[in-house]
Amino acid sequence: MAATLSSIFNIHPHSAIRINYRLISSSIFLFSSRLPTKRPFRTLHFSTKLSHNLPVFNDDSKIPTFHHFVAKAQAQAATLIASDSDTQADDVLPKGRIYQETYGCQMNVNDMEIVLSVMKKAGYEEIVNDPESAEIIFINTCAIRDNAEQRVWQRLNYFWFLKRHWKSNVATGRSHSLRPPKVVVLGCMAERLKDKILDADKMVDVVCGPDAYRDLPRLLQEVDNGQKGINTLLSLEETYADISPVRISKNSISAFVSVMRGCNNMCSFCIVPFTRGRERSRPVESIVKEVAELEKEGVKEVTLLGQNVNSYNDAGDDEVEPNVDWKLSDGFSSKCKVKKVGLRFADLLDRLSLEFPEIRFRYTSPHPKDFPDELLYIMRDRHNVCKNIHLPAQSGNSNMLERMRRGYTREAYLELVSKIRGIVPDVGLTSDFICGFCDETEEEHQDTLSLVRAVGYDMAYMFAYSMREKTHAHRNYTDNVPEEVKQRRLTELIEAFRESTGQCFDSQIGSVQLVLVEGPNKRAPETELIGKSDRGHRVIFTNLPVPDMAGCDGDRVPRVGDYVQVKILKSSRASLFGAALGITTMSSFYNVAQQEAVASL
Repeated sequence: MAATLSSIFNIHPHSAIRINYRLISSSIFLFSSRLPTKRPFRTLHFSTKLSHNLPVFNDDSKIPTFHHFVAKAQAQAATLIASDSDTQADDVLPKGRIYQETYGCQMNVNDMEIVLSVMKKAGYEEIVNDPESAEIIFINTCAIRDNAEQRVWQRLNYFWFLKRHWKSNVATGRSHSLRPPKVVVLGCMAERLKDKILDADKMVDVVCGPDAYRDLPRLLQEVDNGQKGINTLLSLEETYADISPVRISKNSISAFVSVMRGCNNMCSFCIVPFTRGRERSRPVESIVKEVAELEKEGVKEVTLLGQNVNSYNDAGDDEVEPNVDWKLSDGFSSKCKVKKVGLRFADLLDRLSLEFPEIRFRYTSPHPKDFPDELLYIMRDRHNVCKNIHLPAQSGNSNMLERMRRGYTREAYLELVSKIRGIVPDVGLTSDFICGFCDETEEEHQDTLSLVRAVGYDMAYMFAYSMREKTHAHRNYTDNVPEEVKQRRLTELIEAFRESTGQCFDSQIGSVQLVLVEGPNKRAPETELIGKSDRGHRVIFTNLPVPDMAGCDGDRVPRVGDYVQVKILKSSRASLFGAALGITTMSSFYNVAQQEAVASL
């Protein structure tokens, strides 16, 4: 008992009795739902001198017990807590301020918005714009190419510096956080390199994979308890369908909506199936609900996201069609058989385009195998489904495509391009290409250059190959194309693309395009506005007053979020330039266009 009392009381001759408030705080909580703000604990002072004022007890039964002192401390603590009852709740120190950086694809941007929603629900409300002011640093990573990973390692080194030298950083004014920051690695790189990241000289506190974001608050608590937080388990069900993302760009007129996750294609060069898991799709109703919320917030353009977005398959019990086979593009094959066919991507686009006629819909990233005719006809017939298709080719040689396990030949790809352009007039095509994949010959490289010239893409993502661990290529092939050869071929590919893309932009001269205004042109913010056309081209025009045909308010300067009719006057290889004719709505513009087309027959 003496040992217990000595841990509670610090008794010195001719001094006050002090009770350690923290050791009895669990009892004091009975008197108040919260502690006084800005006072994490109190020491209760009794001014009574031991030598003069403590009562003398001749009867041992009347000697005060431990419970006597605790009860007296509780009564005085309750009085002190009550005196702070007028303190506002928002004076309570926050759990921690969040800073985030995101690398890679649009899917990672959407994932970060999901993470911020999870953290907000757990009480982490404040987001800051610089890592020096944050107690929690999120870095959302990409593992597709080595360059992306190297950038992440560079940033982790800086975050480690902020954490390791926190006291000196605060003293010199470099840091403004209230405590050393916790560094959290999210996304594809987290899953792929989890052990290496955690072993990197205490650089990282939490590693969380793409399917474990709901677990982040618990993982951060593990760090408070002195443990490393890690969860990189992949899921067969997780779609985050019930989470309303916290938009990173609060006033943006465009937004990303994830409709499916994962990939079943298992291309030999690709790490995605190993970092994102197998395909699973959100229910249609949850997507419709999210888009409706975005419409209320003023969003005018929604991009539907998925690692293989056009393989969307809402196979809920009520949606499954019995004895129906999965239809692929003509001449394409797949290594993964779909067991239950539900509502497909064409069904989703059909529903969204009808319910939200004033919202533009784009989607990325698709696979060429999943373009059945139904999807192409929806794109043709719905004015608010953008006439822009990303059609990743990766290579223009059939042998190379077989080594890549793409499921099609050069000939099948070109036939699909012809079909798309036959059904969807004036469609814009974009693509992906890899230079220097394993065993690529000069002849195979030349076939890729000829494919680029034959198709004529509006835009393309082109990269030199970098081998990824765990992939089919890593297990079975040799990365045997020298780096200097890869770079030379990449340069040749870029030149071939530039030769053909100019024709795509030049073909728009003289046309009238419906442009969604995104903001001032950064090169001339005082005089020019910039936006996107239906095909995804950047369109630049002068910000002069034009007729407001939508609001009948006379002339005014177009604002962010307006749909503007723009006549295209000239082009470059990357942009269109024109003159604004008037402010309109999407429905009005396309009704007029249809009437003019009928009148010209």
